[in-house]
Amino acid sequence: MASEARYDVRAVETISMLARDGVSLDADIYRPEQNHPDETFPVLLMRQPYGRRIASTVVFAHPRWFAARGYIVVIQDIRGRGTSGGTYTLFANDAADGADAVRWAAELPGGNGKVGMYGFSYQGVSQLLAASALMAETGSARPLHALAPAMIGYGIHDDWVYEGGAFYLAPNIGWGIQMAAEEARLAGDEEAYIALRQGLSAFPLGGAVPCKPELLMDRPEYGHYVDWVSQPAPGEYWDRISPAGKLDGLDVPVLHVGGWYDLMLPGTLAAYRDLMANAAAPQSLMIGPWTHMNWTGWQPAGHAGAAAESRIDDALIAWFDRWLKDQSDDDPEEPFVRLFELGGDSWRDFDGFPDPAPTPFYLSGTGRAALVPGSGQLVERSAEDLSADPVVLDPWRPTPTTGGHADDPGGRVDRSETDARSDVATFTTAPVAQDMKLAGTPRVVMHCRSDHESFDLSLVLSEVMPDGHVINLTEGFRRVEAGAVTTPIEVEFRPVVARLLEGHALRLSIALASFPAHALNTGAADREARLMDAPITTVTVLHGGAAPSCVLLPVTRD
Repeated sequence: MASEARYDVRAVETISMLARDGVSLDADIYRPEQNHPDETFPVLLMRQPYGRRIASTVVFAHPRWFAARGYIVVIQDIRGRGTSGGTYTLFANDAADGADAVRWAAELPGGNGKVGMYGFSYQGVSQLLAASALMAETGSARPLHALAPAMIGYGIHDDWVYEGGAFYLAPNIGWGIQMAAEEARLAGDEEAYIALRQGLSAFPLGGAVPCKPELLMDRPEYGHYVDWVSQPAPGEYWDRISPAGKLDGLDVPVLHVGGWYDLMLPGTLAAYRDLMANAAAPQSLMIGPWTHMNWTGWQPAGHAGAAAESRIDDALIAWFDRWLKDQSDDDPEEPFVRLFELGGDSWRDFDGFPDPAPTPFYLSGTGRAALVPGSGQLVERSAEDLSADPVVLDPWRPTPTTGGHADDPGGRVDRSETDARSDVATFTTAPVAQDMKLAGTPRVVMHCRSDHESFDLSLVLSEVMPDGHVINLTEGFRRVEAGAVTTPIEVEFRPVVARLLEGHALRLSIALASFPAHALNTGAADREARLMDAPITTVTVLHGGAAPSCVLLPVTRD
């Protein structure tokens, strides 16, 4: 049931605070009208870089909605963005400034001294950075009493910028342009601003080195992109800007929110797992059927049912009411794991994140899995004889990114046209005799050989409908080195909870590219890979006999 508005809300006011080094940071404040003179309210704080009046309304209710339910809502421009002072550098000041903002918010007139933080993406990371600074300074995150980060990068390098060892191309360029353009606007550099804005409508993907578009590389003073593409390996740079490893003993309950089709789902899950193991407060988790910026039931494949529509605002109110409104900190709380079941179109509760023993389905084929529909199969027993199915990448027509977590628009799509391409090998089960439930992290163990030392594997698990539509469930991507050696290669898919209805089938699709989510593999590091060096690549997938390639599925019986 939706929470009801109980308060009138005053006109928004803008207030400045001083960070510890004297820089002025501006915030909009939405206050509920008191129902009696002594009434006080907890504070909900969001710190973000996009202009505070946006306030993450792309996915959350307007701040006035939260204020009407008994919260003082503070939306603050981070340093160097919006109208706040100082110089913006990606995540460089969000820990210290965030800690200062929390302490300042706790002292606002009319507040009850308790602060919660909410927001997604950048605004989610900023919550954890603020908490990390408070923990480092005093050993406690107080006066924070609850967090709700949604769709975040946690280590940043592996769960936001790179996937399976490959640099995200289109996603990183897109956000890089947006952030650089806003810096150019704030600097009054109209020429750079217009050029960058135009780049969003004519994406610069075809330069000599695709990961180094001149539009961004020639303007290193704006944005973070040059830093990101110049730091290919985990290390000091990424450690400095990420919250991972900085929250041991965190004494604040956290509601982690993710989406099955969100690029940053690995970061959300990494934060949840780390804090489950190392925090001193309850951790809860919700994952919906959403992309990074589409939290509705509508996606390209159609509507996923009424349950898929976001109820996140009500979930946040319930979470913050529990922790911020005059309830004892030691009152027991039952952590929850609430996951949306794709295909079943309903929410399911779990005791923890599911990890069932895997059920293998083996690849079987006639050598034409990329050419003849139905030629490649997924079966319960591996064939006795060794067989092989080649997959060929033509750099003139690379396999396109189709829906999922790294496309725009992403999410659930009908990928039957992509699966019909001759550079995609498909292996499909027989229609299931009864509903099949998946809950966990699928994996592929694949025996293959390649004519190049380095190649990419882009894998998709999909549901095949009786009418022929093919709806993607989850994806896995890995850059493989030393590919000329025949060896089992393991690729982990993104986790999924799904139900295949009776009469539907499950499909594994294998391609050697996912463009433009990733640049084509030339054998060189992405930051050096020249477009003209992208080779024709053949990977031969072996199955049966001494090469029992298989999909390991997290099938559940409950």
